[in-house]
Amino acid sequence: MEWHAVLRMALRVMARNKLRTLLTMLGITIGIAAVICTVAIGQGGQAMIRAQMEALGTNLVWVEAGGRNVNGVRTGNGATKTLTVEDNLAIRRDVPLIALTAPNVDGPAQIAYGNQNWYTRYRGIPPDYFAIAHWQMAEGSLFSDSDVERAAGVCLLGNTVAENLFPHGDPLGTTIRVGALPCQVVGTLAPKGLSVTGMDQDDFVMLPYTTAMKKLKGRPWLDDIFCSAVSTDAMGPAENQVSRLLRSRHHLLASQPDDFNIRHPQDLFAAQQETSRTLTLMFASIASVSLLVGGIGIMNIMLVSVTERTREIGVRMAVGATEQDVQRQFLTESVSLSLVGGAAGVVLGVAASSSVSRLLDWPTLISATSIVVAAACSVLIGIFFGYYPAQKASRLDPIEALRYE
Repeated sequence: MEWHAVLRMALRVMARNKLRTLLTMLGITIGIAAVICTVAIGQGGQAMIRAQMEALGTNLVWVEAGGRNVNGVRTGNGATKTLTVEDNLAIRRDVPLIALTAPNVDGPAQIAYGNQNWYTRYRGIPPDYFAIAHWQMAEGSLFSDSDVERAAGVCLLGNTVAENLFPHGDPLGTTIRVGALPCQVVGTLAPKGLSVTGMDQDDFVMLPYTTAMKKLKGRPWLDDIFCSAVSTDAMGPAENQVSRLLRSRHHLLASQPDDFNIRHPQDLFAAQQETSRTLTLMFASIASVSLLVGGIGIMNIMLVSVTERTREIGVRMAVGATEQDVQRQFLTESVSLSLVGGAAGVVLGVAASSSVSRLLDWPTLISATSIVVAAACSVLIGIFFGYYPAQKASRLDPIEALRYE
C-alpha cells in the first residue's frame, strides 16, 4: 500500500474520533510546549549573560588598586596610591598582548541642573574606554584626547541620569554641576540596562580622567586601569605580563604581596552562564517527563484502537493486506498523532515564551534547533510508543480477528 494512502487512512481514523484524538495529542502538546518554553527562558538568560560579558569589555584585563597593611590592619581594595598614569602608559608600551588601556578614576557625586538634582557616580576615563567597554552614543559626541590633555569641564550622561536630570528637555549643550564642578554636557550614551548583578549600568556621568583626578578628587593616582587584550586566548598571558610589570615598577620584593588586584569578571559571568545552562537542562528534563506521559497516552489509545478494530484488521488481512501493511498503518496513525500534537506544542511553546518575556520582563530566545529537536522528538515518540500496538495488530490471526465481536 502506498504511503499517501496509508496517511490518508490514518487521518480519516483520527477525524472519526475527534475528542479522543484531541485528548491523546494534549499530552504531547503540553510536553513539547513545556520543553520549548523552558529552553527559551534558559537560552534567553544565557544570551543576557553573554551580552553582559560583551558590554563589560572586549577581552577585559581589569587592574584595580589594592589594599594596604597599616600596623597590621589591612584596608579595603582601592586604598593604595601606587597605581598611576605612568603605569597605564607602561602597560600599553611594554605589554604587546594588550591592545588598549584606559585609566579610571571614579567616585560618588551629587549632580544638579536648575532645580533638578540626582545622586550618582562619576567615572573619569579616556576616549579609548568606549572602545574597550562597547559604549555607543545616543546623541552628541565623545570628548576628545584634547579635552583629556587640558582637563576640560565636559561630560557625558548615562541614560538614567539624563532621564532624571532632564525629564522634559534636551541635555546637549547645557552646563551641569558635578559636585562643585561645572561641566558642559557634550553627549548622552545609549542605554545598557541592568547588569546580571542587578546594578544600573546607565546611572553615571563620564568625564575626562584628568578632570576627575585634578578637579574632583584632587589626587594623582588611579582607581583602575582597564585593558583590552589582543584576543581571548591572550588574556591569561597578558595578565601575567601586566602583573610582573607592575610589581617591577612598584619595587615589590618577592616576599611582598601585590599592591594591586587583577579582577576576573569573565570568570564570574562564565560561572553564571554555566549555572544557567545547568538549570535549563534540569528544568527541560523535568518538563520532558510530560512527553513520556504523552507517549504512554498514545500507546494506550493505540492499544484500545487495535481492540476496537480487530474485525477491520481481520477483513483487511483476509483480502490480501500483509503484516507489514497493518503495521505500517498503525505506526502511521501513532506518528501522525504525535506530529500534530508536536506542531501544536511548538505553537503553544512559542506563545508561552513570548508571554513570559512580556509579563516577567525576562528575555527569551527560541532557536530553530529547539523547534527541529521538538519535531524529531514527536516522531520518535510516535514510533517508540506506537511500535508495540502496531506489532500486536500485525500479528493478529485473520480467522480469529474475523470472529471477534
